[in-house]
Amino acid sequence: MRAGSIGGVILLIWLVLGGVAAFERGYFKDSGDTSCAEAGTVLVTVVAGPLNWLGVNPKITCDIPEPSK
Repeated sequence: MRAGSIGGVILLIWLVLGGVAAFERGYFKDSGDTSCAEAGTVLVTVVAGPLNWLGVNPKITCDIPEPSK
């Protein structure tokens, strides 16, 4: 088996576990309007993968500055 295919399988498993962690946190429930912060938090949670069970709790904020007057 080639190293590339092993890495691909590990990456796939990593992302699936991240998806499970996001599901456990209730991020995939239908909440109507989704902000960029919510979408970013879900994405980072999935990418963090198994680290979520080790206490990593990624949160994203999307603060858009108000225009000056």
